[in-house]
Amino acid sequence: MPKMKTNRGAAKRFTKTASGRFKRSQAYLNHILTKKSTKRKRHLRHGLIVDAADHQSIKRMLPYS
Repeated sequence: MPKMKTNRGAAKRFTKTASGRFKRSQAYLNHILTKKSTKRKRHLRHGLIVDAADHQSIKRMLPYS
């Protein structure tokens, strides 16, 4: 049986936590930042836990994490 391939795009976007859940960063912080408030940009810096509904598909993309 050949080795399974990791989805490299997913590997760059998600990291596994110690409890087995996945962490992700938030969108809307790359460009057009002048119209966004400082508070909004500051809150977008913090990562979030991936929703339980998406957990299975991410687990399939990252078989060795």
